[in-house]
Amino acid sequence: MSQNLHANHRKRVRARFIKDGNLDNFEEHQILELLLFYSVPRRDTNELAHKLLIEYGSLYNLMNARPEEIEKRCKVSQTTAVLISMIPHLCRRFLGSALDNNNLEINSFNIAYEHLKSLLVGKQFESFYMLCLNLNKKLIKSVKISDGVTSSTPVYMEKIVADALLFNSSFIIIGHNHPNGNNRPSNADVEVTMKIVNALSHVNIKVLDHIIICGTEDSFSFAKKGLCNLSYN
Repeated sequence: MSQNLHANHRKRVRARFIKDGNLDNFEEHQILELLLFYSVPRRDTNELAHKLLIEYGSLYNLMNARPEEIEKRCKVSQTTAVLISMIPHLCRRFLGSALDNNNLEINSFNIAYEHLKSLLVGKQFESFYMLCLNLNKKLIKSVKISDGVTSSTPVYMEKIVADALLFNSSFIIIGHNHPNGNNRPSNADVEVTMKIVNALSHVNIKVLDHIIICGTEDSFSFAKKGLCNLSYN
């Protein structure tokens, strides 16, 4: 009887998602419960969903955790831990695949932000990217310069100049993420931006912006704030 109740409950939850076509009216624990249907086959996942959210405080914190940490802290299977922690990376690939790189013109902060977000959201460590643009500001190549730790990442000036020249860039946009959620640039961020601007000016390549990505909704744009004389003009 208990198994029938769980089966019927799962059918109702899935039917609700199919009917609504989105998760807008689902609570966080209900979204997690629906996800857990696919890694926990014969248990009530409602209690487990609440337990996971209590442990981490939010879906964002939970899904940004490493799978081995989720498995250990919450006493769940490796399958469940991997499924949960895979979601941000899946979202990033999904957003990236929606962009047609051959035709993407990046001539404003909003477009640059959406593209960099697709590359950086969900990363648990700082990563530094460079967008190489042609004379018409169309994207030629998104280049990963480096991966670092939670609070910093190395920036290789030689790689930036070499790759910008390799892809025949006329303009570039640089970006990195702050996994700690602080959207303000550090002194080191400002200093490295000026070094990149100066290095690329010698080969007639202009830096349009340096964007810091913080989660899915927060960011900082050097161009919007007028830092380092960056602009999309």
